[in-house]
Amino acid sequence: MTIHRHLVKAVARVTALALAAAVGVAAAGGFDAYPDPGIVEATDLIGPAVAGYALLGQAAAPTSTLLTEGLGELQGSTVGPDGALYVTAPLDGEIWRVDPDTGAATLFASGLPARDPDPFHVGSGVVDVAFEGDTAYALVTSVDVEYGAEDYVKGIYRIDGPDSHTVIADIGRWSEANLPEAEYFIDSGFQFAIEAFRGGFLVTDGHHNRVLWVDHDGAITELIAFDSIVPTGMSIVGESIYVAQAGPIPHEPENGKVVVFDCGSSTATQVAAGARLVLDVEFGPGDTILALSQGDWEGEFDGAPALPDTGSLVRADGDGGFQVLAAGLDRPTSLEVVDDTAYVVTIDGEVWTIAGVSGALAGQ
Repeated sequence: MTIHRHLVKAVARVTALALAAAVGVAAAGGFDAYPDPGIVEATDLIGPAVAGYALLGQAAAPTSTLLTEGLGELQGSTVGPDGALYVTAPLDGEIWRVDPDTGAATLFASGLPARDPDPFHVGSGVVDVAFEGDTAYALVTSVDVEYGAEDYVKGIYRIDGPDSHTVIADIGRWSEANLPEAEYFIDSGFQFAIEAFRGGFLVTDGHHNRVLWVDHDGAITELIAFDSIVPTGMSIVGESIYVAQAGPIPHEPENGKVVVFDCGSSTATQVAAGARLVLDVEFGPGDTILALSQGDWEGEFDGAPALPDTGSLVRADGDGGFQVLAAGLDRPTSLEVVDDTAYVVTIDGEVWTIAGVSGALAGQ
């Protein structure tokens, strides 16, 4: 038993070093012209280590497969009541439905506010989508005059039909009237993610560094406020709200975290840290906590995406850190998990599946 444990730890160490090295050598590229994207499968990065795991009877590393492409710039995602994946396309003001098995994509909603096409405005527009029952709701941010775009409402839009919607909450105007204590330079904030919760919605504001609760009548309450940590994606378990944190510029690994707080609490507890620019968090089988790291950052402005092909899917290791499950992701923006498969949305219009996430690196 002692030899077995030491061999497992040795293999895990080799695995982690190989993955870290692969992430570290990814080449930088310009944002204006998206390069050809790609995901490096973990099996390509750690071959000998995976072979060692097979000998020990451990599960192999996850495998990555392109599910669909050509959807333009993508940002947020959710799994709908029909089991399909729904992804937002900010440049076009659209939401796409993607079959999780075949990758077939159909336009679900259009006519939402589109973001300014200047790359400086990446991360704005229709940035996320959530369902309450059979009804979809879109989160739209930074499409106002203050941020150099047309004068649309920055807030939550109910999807009434393929090309119709209704604004149910003006988060931008509320934010201007209820400015945060944390440092800011955009009065209306910069919202990032939405989740259905308690008959309303949770919304993270990555610029104002807080989580809001919004009801269907447009009433808004600040649930929790942070220092400058840039809250991003969320996952909810009962009354516990797990929040991903990108961390302040320059997005050092120690500031990329997952934290949790209970509804009604003013403080959050750190779950794991050590991944750059963490943008989302989801639960996998067996209460596995998975997070999405966009990767190395050398941006020219606040909100610029990470360098191409430096992102990764990571798992909380139970000791306050992360294990890398798949490296080489090209500027991922959102994560969903169904059964044992992760669905990764990328900024360049692709959706990838990463299968076998619960069994990867088991036994450490």
